[in-house]
Amino acid sequence: MQEKLVSSANLIQTSYAWHNILTKAMFLFFGIALWSKWLSLPAGIILTVLWILEGGFSRLRGMIKDPFVMAILILSGVVALGTLWGDYPEFEYIKWRRYFAFLVFIPFLSLLNKERLPWAISGLLIGYFGVLLMGFYQWAIVGVQGIPPLNISYLNFSLMLGIGVMLTIYLASINSDKKLKSALWFFGAFLLFLQFNQDARGPLLATLMSTGLLILLLYKTNIRILAGIASSLIAVILIFAFNSTSFQGRLIQILDGVELYQQGKYGTSLGYRLAIWDVGLHGIMQQPLIGYGTGKAGSYFEDTIITYKGGRYKNLPEYHKTTNYHNDWIEIGMHVGVLGIFALVFLLRGWFQTLRACQLPVLGATLVNFVFLSGLTDTFILYSKIPTLLLVITAIAISWQKETGIIELENRL
Repeated sequence: MQEKLVSSANLIQTSYAWHNILTKAMFLFFGIALWSKWLSLPAGIILTVLWILEGGFSRLRGMIKDPFVMAILILSGVVALGTLWGDYPEFEYIKWRRYFAFLVFIPFLSLLNKERLPWAISGLLIGYFGVLLMGFYQWAIVGVQGIPPLNISYLNFSLMLGIGVMLTIYLASINSDKKLKSALWFFGAFLLFLQFNQDARGPLLATLMSTGLLILLLYKTNIRILAGIASSLIAVILIFAFNSTSFQGRLIQILDGVELYQQGKYGTSLGYRLAIWDVGLHGIMQQPLIGYGTGKAGSYFEDTIITYKGGRYKNLPEYHKTTNYHNDWIEIGMHVGVLGIFALVFLLRGWFQTLRACQLPVLGATLVNFVFLSGLTDTFILYSKIPTLLLVITAIAISWQKETGIIELENRL
């Protein structure tokens, strides 16, 4: 009998050891896989299975108390509820399923501990720097925007660079090592330089405004340092702007787009967005409470532009195939109405509250502001890679703070 108990105990220990090894490997792999369209979903599924095997469901009740976890579950529930009156197969487009990608945050955070944290950080850094090198090569050598081999658009690449800019400045501000602090500032400037040479205007604007907020929150108690850093940042921005043909070209396109829009021509990036927002807002006003059902947003657009305002937008599909409303709030409002908009507000609020509870209010305010601003000109929440990157960063920051307590910022908000 005693031998059986010993054998069972050894088996349990062996099983746990193998499970721990697999979990570490998955954390390493996940940070790399999130950049691949074909690997990110299997990686998320395997991570969830490992979480279940480790008793994840038994922890879920306690995790629901976390504002961000609760907000993710509410958003997913609202989107799922919308399928009851939606009819997405008719449109043959189910991009809305990416709302559920936020659920991966739950097993990722739950599985993280002090022993596994280095593996998650390593995976994040390997994936980020690998993609960064490929993006730099595509821009500097090949002469193209984004990273075509990885199916990463210039918008996604620009957003990735923007996140890097904010994080490097944040890490530089909380680091006491002068050499490392200087290296981080220079690296942040390099990332900003690359971002200025991408054609994405919305992500660049979101980065600049969020970085300004970050610096204000970090140094608002020291006016002299704040003024010095702000002046330096403005000087760097002006230098990059005057030396970037991409930035100047996009600025000219904005002016041309405004002029053409006033003439009733919508075949520009700006004109297309203004037109599709007009249709989307009209749709929300027509059915504000519950929207048109999850998946029906796209088909509504195609049906409406034929007659809306005398058919002035009927030729829009010739300029660009309609896949979304290029705005997080209009997109989810079309799917599930005010119910979805409130769920999205709750998501951003919960995101900030969770980071503030972990004594990371400045980081929380910066990330949430970036997500909000990015979602004004594009459907940021529906991107397949960048939101997952932010979820991984959030989980690592929370776990690092809880396990090590090294990042200790004054509660400034």
